[in-house]
Amino acid sequence: MQDALKFYHYHIWANQRVFDHLQKLPEGVDQQKVESVFPTISDVLAHMHNVDTMWFSVIRGDSFEKTLDLVKQLRRDNQAKSLSELKDCFEGIQARCLSFFEVQEDLNRIVTVEHPAFGKLTTSLSELIHHVANHGTYHRGNITAMLRQLGHEGVPTDYVIYLFENGNGD
Repeated sequence: MQDALKFYHYHIWANQRVFDHLQKLPEGVDQQKVESVFPTISDVLAHMHNVDTMWFSVIRGDSFEKTLDLVKQLRRDNQAKSLSELKDCFEGIQARCLSFFEVQEDLNRIVTVEHPAFGKLTTSLSELIHHVANHGTYHRGNITAMLRQLGHEGVPTDYVIYLFENGNGD
């Protein structure tokens, strides 16, 4: 398995662990207000889903305008979703991404991404996949910190735990 695809599988595994953990906590924990980067855990999850979907749009080669419209729509749609609905959203985008990635002949293929504020970026699909997983790691850390503020334990989602649990990820 290519490294980028393996790292994406880790991203899916880690997100699933977070959702499984949140579903075991008292109902409504994801909606409790916290003094943090995001006001609620659900807001973090919605942001993560929005960004995963946005980058998938970019990776597929959609125009910036189409991607921007998609993000605006997701911000509206994901604002009031329940934990279960957000989990379904994650499962949907992850399945679409995996289907797309697995038929790509070369995840190291070079692509150009244009952004109106940041300019033009020439990179590989694999680097963008790594970015998506890394972005998720960052925000799963936010969720752990928020849970601790609310008096709950987080759930370990370190990459090395994924490797141990999945036979070195293969």
